[in-house]
Amino acid sequence: MNNNWSRIGLIRRAGVLIPLFSVYSKRSLGIGEFEDLKLIVDWCVKTGNSIIQLLPMNEVGSTFCPYDSLSSFALEPMYISLGLLKKGVKTESTGVGRRVDYRIKEEKTNLLWNIYLSKIRLDSNQELKIFCAENAYWLDDFSLFKALKAYHGQAPWYEWSEGYKNRDSFLLEQFVEEHKEEISFYKWTQAQAFKQFKDAKDYAESKKVLLKGDLPMLVSRDSADVWAHPEFFKLEYAAGAPPDMYCAKGQRWGMPTYNWDYIEADEFIYVKEKLKFAENFYDILRIDHAVGLFRIWSIPYNEPMENQGLNGFFDPSDEKVWREHGKKLLSVLQNNTSIVLCAEDLGIIPKVCPDTLKEMEMPGNDVQRWMKDWKTKHDFLRPEEYRKFAVAMLSTHDTASFAAWWENEAGTVDEDFFIRKCRDRQVALDAVKERLFDPTRSRHGRLRWKEEIDSVKKLTDILGKPPEEINDLIELYENTYLEKDKLWKYLDIKGPMREKSSSKIVKAALGITAASKSFLCIELIFDLLSLADICKGDPYQYRVNRPGTVSPDNWSLKIPLSLEELLKHKVNKAIKEIVVNSGRA
Repeated sequence: MNNNWSRIGLIRRAGVLIPLFSVYSKRSLGIGEFEDLKLIVDWCVKTGNSIIQLLPMNEVGSTFCPYDSLSSFALEPMYISLGLLKKGVKTESTGVGRRVDYRIKEEKTNLLWNIYLSKIRLDSNQELKIFCAENAYWLDDFSLFKALKAYHGQAPWYEWSEGYKNRDSFLLEQFVEEHKEEISFYKWTQAQAFKQFKDAKDYAESKKVLLKGDLPMLVSRDSADVWAHPEFFKLEYAAGAPPDMYCAKGQRWGMPTYNWDYIEADEFIYVKEKLKFAENFYDILRIDHAVGLFRIWSIPYNEPMENQGLNGFFDPSDEKVWREHGKKLLSVLQNNTSIVLCAEDLGIIPKVCPDTLKEMEMPGNDVQRWMKDWKTKHDFLRPEEYRKFAVAMLSTHDTASFAAWWENEAGTVDEDFFIRKCRDRQVALDAVKERLFDPTRSRHGRLRWKEEIDSVKKLTDILGKPPEEINDLIELYENTYLEKDKLWKYLDIKGPMREKSSSKIVKAALGITAASKSFLCIELIFDLLSLADICKGDPYQYRVNRPGTVSPDNWSLKIPLSLEELLKHKVNKAIKEIVVNSGRA
């Protein structure tokens, strides 16, 4: 048995994935704050949940993506509760609106600077000195990086003047001497974020609620990590994902891939320090894109952006070394922390990845819409067929919510993906599209099969190709045709299958993941809110992120009510009923 499990106990638990930026209280200013975590804890106690899963809490860059952060360590200062630092600071809630207005970051930074100037100096605060000493590995470089970014008008480090870009020691020493105040401010800001986050963690612990964090696989090219340790990264490449049935061109994330040989030569100190810092806040930690530890999709950095992830390659290129490579890196993580580690193992996954996770008793992700027998029955798995060491869920922060999937994606194929596959197989799409798909029920870039295409033979006859030439298109058809009808029989709802989502359908779907044999079941907050008429309108608008895109609609979605209102809402009774009935309370 993996000893890390002793930290939380090998019992079935229920939890909620709730990005901190997606909530607000009556006292928070413009965005969810560390202090608001206490209200989320209270809500978990009320609904029977015992895990709060957060997205990465690292300081974000200009796209506000938590997976493209300025540091693998530094916390996001937007989440600091100003009212805890200085009495009289106006912290009237600005919760109105469906999206976060990220101009709040500059406003809060200015307020933090004024509080810092009025309250404290580095040389007069013993608590701050201790924090700086204990976090010197990353904090010195980060605070200097932040000051230099401000000095260069927030330009990325690789556009700075040569001496600063290449870390000329004489120039940096001179800069530190001339900008002590600013550098000290960034250290102080991180100390305040640390203190407030740790206080919220202690409160959660007192209520027997666990915090699950998120360890990003990668870090922004424009980050303190890359600037301070360029040898740890392959800057000639950008990480991403190969094309699949959900992203026709694949994905290009932009972050550099790791040079693991250099990190290993440094005894993995960089990795160990990340875990050491995370232990201050988390009982459980999600390893983002864990398959990237086995092999990662690498795209030449000078590849045209419009190609996304089309022209990448796997690194390492030799499939024979993937198992050894991934297990070694996962072992470094597992052997250097007491935190329970979970692995995000979604996407195109080589068999060595789930096999290794099973061997190490490290939970992966079992997302209901993808829990299928993909090769033979092309049908959904029953709850007892889910993995024991897994986190069961309806949706992730990178997918449409369950209600949006049910109405717009179930039983469909991605239009761009299908077009590319037809082109590869020399199928004239214009001649077959109207014969295969129902235009009245195809939307959001998804094509829904006509019900009369009820056999592989009808598909191949229309495509005009023998089966052996279009196996991938046949497999796509078999796994999506009448997909909703297949899931409907598991939902066990009386009457004919309904196209539009409802609280009854969501409740039945949540019941399946809750009943699964997976130890952990953690649901997206927007799926839980679908049990009541809270998120109104087209459910497709309630999406946290659309992978492979940069948009103000990503990483900005808020729930439509304050945490105080949520604590009193009738939806809590329905959530607790599901949790209790599943034996996870």
